[in-house]
Amino acid sequence: MAIKAVCFDCDGVLIDTVSSWRIIHDFFGTDSGEMLDRFIRGELTDKEFMADDIGKWKSVQSTIHRDELMRCYQGVTLMDGARDLVEALKEQGVYVAIVSAGVDLLIGSIAKLLKVDDWVSNGFQYDEDGFLLDDGVVRVPAHGKGEMVSKLARINQFSPSEIVSIGDNVTDLSMQIPGSHFIGFNGLKESAITGFEDAGVPHVREKDCRSLWPHIFPDIPFPIKDGE
Repeated sequence: MAIKAVCFDCDGVLIDTVSSWRIIHDFFGTDSGEMLDRFIRGELTDKEFMADDIGKWKSVQSTIHRDELMRCYQGVTLMDGARDLVEALKEQGVYVAIVSAGVDLLIGSIAKLLKVDDWVSNGFQYDEDGFLLDDGVVRVPAHGKGEMVSKLARINQFSPSEIVSIGDNVTDLSMQIPGSHFIGFNGLKESAITGFEDAGVPHVREKDCRSLWPHIFPDIPFPIKDGE
């Protein structure tokens, strides 16, 4: 059956950065450290993990404005081939969505830049003056991203077999709802590499989104733009 929808993770897939959360940690000189390992093992909820991250940042700077968080993302670049791949998918009539557990300040800007059809990610709460509050907003559970893929399928009346999800972490495998397809991309952590292998899914190691095309449309050549 033809593919009608592609759901992308964002960090490490559409943008060339490991984590939109880590970028803020780097700005404040903090680190999620052991808490990240515990979260990956499922010992912490998304809400608990996000609150811990925010607490670490506030231990360095007690008041943090939304605009300052947005400035953390200056210089973030698209993954090689991301724009070309999204444009080629849309030319084929494919519905393109981003399903990310990253930070909405960044993910939303990437969604707008790439002109995707829909996107969802996690984020923050702010007071009336725009200063960061202590708890995050969980819209996409990192270990349960399939909830959003199922919602997308239901709203748009896609069959699971018509959906491909793409991610770089082992938790992204949760995007693969029963009957759908999954492609690992740019998996750097050992947990991702072994997770993709154990799940029996393709894993594209080349850091170029255009390399995903043959796994989505094996019988259609990737479109060549004029001048290339």
